[in-house]
Amino acid sequence: MGRAVAAEAIGSAFLLAAVVGSGIMGELLSGGNVAIALLANAIATGGALYALIVLFGPISGAHFNPAVTMALAMRGMVGRERIVPYIAAQIAGAVLGVWLAHLMFELPILEISTKTRWGIGPWAGEITATFGLILLIGIAARRAAEPALPAAVACYIVGAYWFTSSTSFANPAVTIARSLSNTFAGISPAGAPAFIVCQFVGAALAVGVMRYLDSTRS
Repeated sequence: MGRAVAAEAIGSAFLLAAVVGSGIMGELLSGGNVAIALLANAIATGGALYALIVLFGPISGAHFNPAVTMALAMRGMVGRERIVPYIAAQIAGAVLGVWLAHLMFELPILEISTKTRWGIGPWAGEITATFGLILLIGIAARRAAEPALPAAVACYIVGAYWFTSSTSFANPAVTIARSLSNTFAGISPAGAPAFIVCQFVGAALAVGVMRYLDSTRS
């Protein structure tokens, strides 16, 4: 358990360093072109996520996401005794990753985002992004497709950056941490709770669909 919790913390930290750091770099180098900055942010996040899942998957399952941990526990794919330590490690690691990104780019370590992400569109985007992510992980992990899961998850996140109006946070720990960065990837603390609620709604819907699919197979 100790090794798994450490893996979740370290992996979450590197994931957020990639998300926030690539957002900062993309904004610095794009000359004000938001599309180029978002493309750089998406590709860097997907690449880092693939590597982190390959690295930490054999140790902890490489969740890096409270919604994933909760969904897999509800499906009996993860012991429920792991829920609290995993989620605590994911949130703590994510915040440390944001601070690391700030340090690397010589920004104030402690920030609060002022970036507004609010409304039916972004909320629907978060439900959609999280639903797809949980469904992908839950189904692929039970099938022969599991070896392809790191690449599948990375590709899905890169795509979801672009096809969802919210740019696919799909992760409560990521949402909390990004509220502490007043950069390209940030979200204001006022908007974060609604995103988190939508993420758990999307995860619950995915669990329901997985149960239905399992029942129809039997």
